[in-house]
Amino acid sequence: MREEDQEDGSGSRVALLNGDVRKEEWEVAYGSKLGRKVWAESKMLWVIVGPAIFGRIATYSMNVITQAFAGHLGDLELASVSFANTVVVGFNYGLMFWL
Repeated sequence: MREEDQEDGSGSRVALLNGDVRKEEWEVAYGSKLGRKVWAESKMLWVIVGPAIFGRIATYSMNVITQAFAGHLGDLELASVSFANTVVVGFNYGLMFWL
């Protein structure tokens, strides 16, 4: 593509992006060190993955804590809580995979 094609009628170039590029983004894109790029990408991934990991741990922890409390009540209560958790979790996974 020639320079004439990238210019508008006034002789100035047309911006492809609106806004300025932050210094961190520029360093990630054009930095010379591989370690910096890997570290920056890892930080961006943890922003997405961190809440998902926390949610998964919280879900499993609630099941364990519920059964621990029901175990102190008696055998019948523990069996009923275990059965209810199995049905609810199975129903949720069924809905998740069906959608």
